[in-house]
Amino acid sequence: MKYLLVSAAIAPFLLITPAAAQTTPAAKPAEKVVQGAGAKANAEAAFSTGVAKGRDRLDSATSTSALRASEIETLGARSLGEVLRNIPGIRAEYAIGEGNANYSIRGLPLSGTGSKYVQLQEDGMPVLEFGDMYQFGTDMFMRADLNLAAVETIRGGSASTFASNSPGGVINLISKTGDTEGGSVAATYGLDYGEKRVDGEYGYKISDTLRMHVGAFYRQGEGPRDIGYTGYKGGQIKANVTKTFENGYVRVSAKYLNDRTPGYLFVPLMVSGSNADPKFTGPANFNPKTDSLLSIHNSNVLTLDRNNNIANDDVRDGLHAVVKSVGLDAQFDVGGWTISEKFRASDISGGNLTIRPIAVNRAATLATTYGGPGGTLSYATGPLAGQAIASPATLNGNGLLTSSLQLDSKIKSLDNIANDIRASRVWRVGLGDLTTTAGFYKSSQDYATYLSFLNVLASVAGDGQSTLINVATAAGVPFTQDGYLNGLGGFGHRVYDMNYDVSAPYASVNYRVGKIAVGGSLRYDMGKVNGTLYGSELGGGRVGVTSFDINRNGVISTAETKVAILPLGQPGNVDYDYHYLSYSAGVNYRIAEPLAVFARYSRGGRASADKILFTPAVNYDTGKLVNSDSAYDTVKQAELGLKYRAGGVTVNVTGFSAKTGERNSQVASGADGSAQILNIVRSYNAKGVELEAAVRRGPFSVTAGATYTDAKISSDATNAALVGNKPRHQADFIYSVTPQVELKNVTFGANVIGTTSSYAQDTNQLKLPGYKLVNAFVQVRPTERVQLMLTVNNLFNKLALSDVEQAAIPATGVVLGRAYAGRTASATLRYTF
Repeated sequence: MKYLLVSAAIAPFLLITPAAAQTTPAAKPAEKVVQGAGAKANAEAAFSTGVAKGRDRLDSATSTSALRASEIETLGARSLGEVLRNIPGIRAEYAIGEGNANYSIRGLPLSGTGSKYVQLQEDGMPVLEFGDMYQFGTDMFMRADLNLAAVETIRGGSASTFASNSPGGVINLISKTGDTEGGSVAATYGLDYGEKRVDGEYGYKISDTLRMHVGAFYRQGEGPRDIGYTGYKGGQIKANVTKTFENGYVRVSAKYLNDRTPGYLFVPLMVSGSNADPKFTGPANFNPKTDSLLSIHNSNVLTLDRNNNIANDDVRDGLHAVVKSVGLDAQFDVGGWTISEKFRASDISGGNLTIRPIAVNRAATLATTYGGPGGTLSYATGPLAGQAIASPATLNGNGLLTSSLQLDSKIKSLDNIANDIRASRVWRVGLGDLTTTAGFYKSSQDYATYLSFLNVLASVAGDGQSTLINVATAAGVPFTQDGYLNGLGGFGHRVYDMNYDVSAPYASVNYRVGKIAVGGSLRYDMGKVNGTLYGSELGGGRVGVTSFDINRNGVISTAETKVAILPLGQPGNVDYDYHYLSYSAGVNYRIAEPLAVFARYSRGGRASADKILFTPAVNYDTGKLVNSDSAYDTVKQAELGLKYRAGGVTVNVTGFSAKTGERNSQVASGADGSAQILNIVRSYNAKGVELEAAVRRGPFSVTAGATYTDAKISSDATNAALVGNKPRHQADFIYSVTPQVELKNVTFGANVIGTTSSYAQDTNQLKLPGYKLVNAFVQVRPTERVQLMLTVNNLFNKLALSDVEQAAIPATGVVLGRAYAGRTASATLRYTF
């Protein structure tokens, strides 16, 4: 049904455009009407993400940035998060690897995971409607490769009215479209880590009015951490064909992504000193910069599937993304109007399997905790499986054990289909130009997934040698089974079968006279949410824990007395509607050719989506919301900016103030080491300044970005003691600086990123130290077509933490945290033709 609805919406347009292309007289050369990606137009004039009409950034009352392909290449970025960390105003936590990273925009909170307030797009259309779906962030289904022409971002401003669910901003990956003939092939080799990768891309002009572009990559290897198996395996292919007419163009595109990457979650860290001045190090025989708890010895997952049948999965599947999509992008000038149409349908599947520790302690302590006085430990897996651990205090040289979750998340469907059609016209009114735009956006987003969180005991060993551990009482009675603790999934066992339907009409006006431009825009989002849920956490008599003979040996062990099953005859119903208004208004004053100032005020909304499911926000008998306010959150932002561009110098400064309401959830570790899901209902205030600057003088250039933020929790429905505190992970100051020298046959430089200290959790006790990471690069061009590039990330091998689970230093001196990868070096040989 959803496909029929969107097809019906675009059918009239598809019928009209061929006739228009043939009958409308046009004086423009075809090259000038092509507004799509990859155009060799002026970079400043081509910016079109999150606005009504592409225009020079100095004429727009918005805070925007663009990274072109040549700039991205020198950054040495190996994931989308490493690209986005260099854009001012964007906070990127990407220690997890190449998917499910956390993103936010200046001052907006990161209380959960993913990118709640930021929409990630490809070629102007969302990859997923919601950026923080549980266990599946948008960047998991995107890759930066040689297809990429640019990354455009808009922070605040009109992003709230020109895209749904994006009050913080829009990040748009723009593809090459073959307007420049030729291509390139590149081979990358990890010099001190496991990676072998091949990229290729080619653009071709089939005729004067027909062109195409195709690009792909494939890679394989262990990756930057020692996990003992091939963690990275897969690739992507993208292609598009563009047909230009005298008054417009039509572009058809396709993408196939099938890629596996490991998900690096928390690991044990030793901490000394005080909460205000902590010192973090790795445990003995475990390096948090190069190790993880992923291992071939803890990869087997024994669980019940969505039909309560015994199933085996493998953590080595990692973050497995499979995307098959097709798209249409068209634009025509018809009778004085510019009509544009964007459509994309995506079939999205895969899964997310990884290890997430929720508690860490001395092995001897956990032996007593679970096995009672005199409790004993033995190896459940690995080369020593079945052998007793005689000295828990010296286990792996560090004597540590973790209570961990095997996260087994499968995608039945994250299918997304979206259509955006708009019409714009410029009218001469008085002494100025009035630009009017009206459009309609329609999307359907599935969220049909299966989650099983299985509690295991795992050792802490480097080089991918972690194993599962068994516990028994002093009398020899097993408390665990094959390393599994109580429940074999008793913490979380869920099935979601949801659909989110979004309809959003929108409109804008902009009047420009002389040096002044004044504009405003509105968007009205209407959502329909329906589906069913299964899981014991729903309550209401829905029982989801029972005894079950998992290993089929005819005996119910202690661990098998609390097995999570799905109450398949007792679904939870979800069936509610919502609607909200977003608006934005701004004024821009072009003081002189190189200088402009602007002011803007915006209000945007974000539908709550899956983060309010399995919470008291929904009555699961009727499917309705208990309180209609739970359906969406709002962000209100004020901006005041200055832009300067002349003589190789660019400076953009934006002061901002934001007020955010939020409903969210996060997985946390309780004081007793048990896993908990915290439901968050709170609001935030933030203000600060964002800076973007670039200087180019001959062969030397330097680009820089920085953001200062003063953020506070202004209210909390469940913990008033948090009011006035800084949100977790929110540093006062984040920055990036990239100086480089470009000569005829060589380019070299460094990319420096850093942050000041922040708090590990909202209680504002334990501080996360600030850090500065230096990434160096050198490119050598021995001939016109050949380039050799050496990139070293984290050149000085610093320990830099993205987050820590504990709110304060515990008596054990051991916490769980995530560190960015240590020093890694790669070499790339590229041939251009």
